[in-house]
Amino acid sequence: MDFIVVVFSIICGFLFIQSFKNKLASDHLSTLRLIFVYHILFGLYNYFFFGSDPVRYWALAKTLSYQDFVTYIFEKSGTYFMFALDYYPSQILGLSYFTGTMIYTTVGFIAIAYFYIIALELVPYNSKFKGYNLFPLLFFLPNLHLWTCTAGKDTISFFCGAIFCYGLLKPYKRLPLLIIALIFSYAVRPHIALFLVTGYGLGFALSSKVTPFKRFLYATVFIAAAFFILPSVMQYAKIEEATLDSFSEFSGNKAGLLSRSTTGSRIDISSYPLPLKLFTFLYRPLFFDINGIPALLASIENLFLLVLSFRVFKSKPIETFRKAPMPIKGMLLYLFIGTLAFSQTLGNLGIIIRMRNMFLPGLIIYFLWSFSYATEKGMKKTKIIKLTPQQ
Repeated sequence: MDFIVVVFSIICGFLFIQSFKNKLASDHLSTLRLIFVYHILFGLYNYFFFGSDPVRYWALAKTLSYQDFVTYIFEKSGTYFMFALDYYPSQILGLSYFTGTMIYTTVGFIAIAYFYIIALELVPYNSKFKGYNLFPLLFFLPNLHLWTCTAGKDTISFFCGAIFCYGLLKPYKRLPLLIIALIFSYAVRPHIALFLVTGYGLGFALSSKVTPFKRFLYATVFIAAAFFILPSVMQYAKIEEATLDSFSEFSGNKAGLLSRSTTGSRIDISSYPLPLKLFTFLYRPLFFDINGIPALLASIENLFLLVLSFRVFKSKPIETFRKAPMPIKGMLLYLFIGTLAFSQTLGNLGIIIRMRNMFLPGLIIYFLWSFSYATEKGMKKTKIIKLTPQQ
């Protein structure tokens, strides 16, 4: 059974690519196949060298009773929901953790493929940096793949962000994707669902390319959803009141708890000013944080992102943001809200990389948009082949 499911999962990934054969040029289909193979390699690495929570989720799911499954799937969130999500494949089908990793690897790839297609839809030009085309180079960043093939909350949260943004490109036609994204993100990490609706709600409110009626309608719906989700987030985070003091106390306690980690990647952010906390979440570890090969690779990637960020901020960032399509505005605001929230509490670089990965596509696609928009930089631009009209 394990062999059959692993092969079926991989076939599903390739069939997903093939489903866009009438909408994507052949070179993009080939690139997506290459990305999928690349992603599978990270799934194998993840299985052999990573463990912790995903292994525990899979093992504990095998011990659930049916009543536990019903309770967790309908009444619980977070870790308990993950137990229930893994219940059928791990206990009923008796699949191994390796098979589970391959299933989640395919789910993670589908999310990356959606972000790839979003870039094609929204970014008109492909820019070069140091002689290399940024697209699709940025879709090969190692950490984009490493944390999207784990059998756990990271992959599901990343997938929800992808289908939510893709759904908003045609919200009426893709309403089921929006609903699925909100349901699963709410069940896995309620605060991520809150960040999604808040970020994209603000994106609609600030979008000049959407009619005033639609802007008001979407912004109202998303903000109302945010207020609906907020009590669950407070309960999830064990915050009693929605006051500044309560959130500050929670941030301080959480930061202290995470900074007491015994691993070599812990940092004490309690005395950091806000700008340094934001920088830490977005761009660390850097070379002064290296404590092993994974940290070295992450440092190289973060230095690349930091250099690109400097280039973006040097080129009329406010005007670039104002001219961006609504989904790109929403992705960037989602990134900003997530950065603002997590930078206050995370005191472990390993956890920071994992959490940031949910928001990384927003940064990547904004880079592509910004470089595309900044024609005054004199970069040679090559038109990205657009999707053909949807059937």
